[in-house]
Amino acid sequence: MEFETLCIHGSKDNTHNTGAVCVPIYQSATFTHPSVGESTGYDYSRQQNPTREQLEQTVASLEGGAGALAFSSGMAAVACMLELFSPGDEIVASEDLYGGTVRLFESIAAKNGIRIFYADTGKPDELQSVISYKTKAVFIETPTNPMMNVTDIAKVKRSLCGRKLLLIVDNTFLTPYFCKPLKLGADIVIHSGSKYLGGHNDTIAGFLSAKESALCEKLRFIQKTTGAALAPFDSFLLLRGIKTLALRMNQAQRSAGEIAQWLKKQEKIKAVHYVGLPEHPGYEISKKQASGFGAMISFEVDTKETAVSVLERVKLILYAESLGGVESLITYPILQTHADVPEEKRVKLGINERLLRLSVGAENVKDLINDLNQAIN
Repeated sequence: MEFETLCIHGSKDNTHNTGAVCVPIYQSATFTHPSVGESTGYDYSRQQNPTREQLEQTVASLEGGAGALAFSSGMAAVACMLELFSPGDEIVASEDLYGGTVRLFESIAAKNGIRIFYADTGKPDELQSVISYKTKAVFIETPTNPMMNVTDIAKVKRSLCGRKLLLIVDNTFLTPYFCKPLKLGADIVIHSGSKYLGGHNDTIAGFLSAKESALCEKLRFIQKTTGAALAPFDSFLLLRGIKTLALRMNQAQRSAGEIAQWLKKQEKIKAVHYVGLPEHPGYEISKKQASGFGAMISFEVDTKETAVSVLERVKLILYAESLGGVESLITYPILQTHADVPEEKRVKLGINERLLRLSVGAENVKDLINDLNQAIN
């Protein structure tokens, strides 16, 4: 089946014979046993729930993986992934990462004896210089949040040839509609399902998809043991959101391209970071490994005062954290998503008091440009 069809029919619901078109919400914590030693396949919702199972099968089919797991948040998914490693292990990660991931790495992972080293994963030589015999995984975010840097996933995989390292990719910004990291060599793909997969800013979720069944089962054991599984109602919302994933991504990307071109022409805008601009350093890599550029834009204005003014003057676009919903959202990374990142690192990456991040939604692009125009000018 083609992607758009998989979004709607990505799993076969054999849990009932009612003829219901939509997967039911199995709002049950526990399930009865037919007899001693027998199971329906569902015992306790922390372990598996029929609604969540249908969602996981759908996401696995979209990513082309052996399986997928749904979590109560994107950070819960990352935390589960970290449980694959032991004290003394090292992970090399993209230096420009979502602030919540950095916070988890620098606090919880460090406390548990897992060392995180950062590199520009878009530069193979720099990446290789950080890898040691203790390195167990490379963690890539592409495009990065918020600077929209791009890493060549297949090239990184080739550079790891002969090393028994896991390649882990955060695919939140592009979704499996635009990019399939497992087919490019990744072993695990991470999503914040709160974003484009859900698509309506109404629930929190996370996903891990794995290329190999054995790895998927390791992760499933960790999820069952630690317990951060997605609830039935949230699973239903994600199933509903995914049905329109392709439609939403197409609309948002078209608008993002127009907005990025418009921003470039504004006197108060000093830099526009959008992967779909031909001058973006990652443009050609993106054309090679993805079928689209997504709908995330970061842009730098002339002064801090302009940045604050834009945030306070937007009317249609909402000043709020998160991204990927039908509502366009604008974020101030220095105070919101990356507030916990050390100042020295923020400065190095370009996350300054003039930087704004825009998640383009599904509204008419003319209305979005008009709102930005009145807010900026």
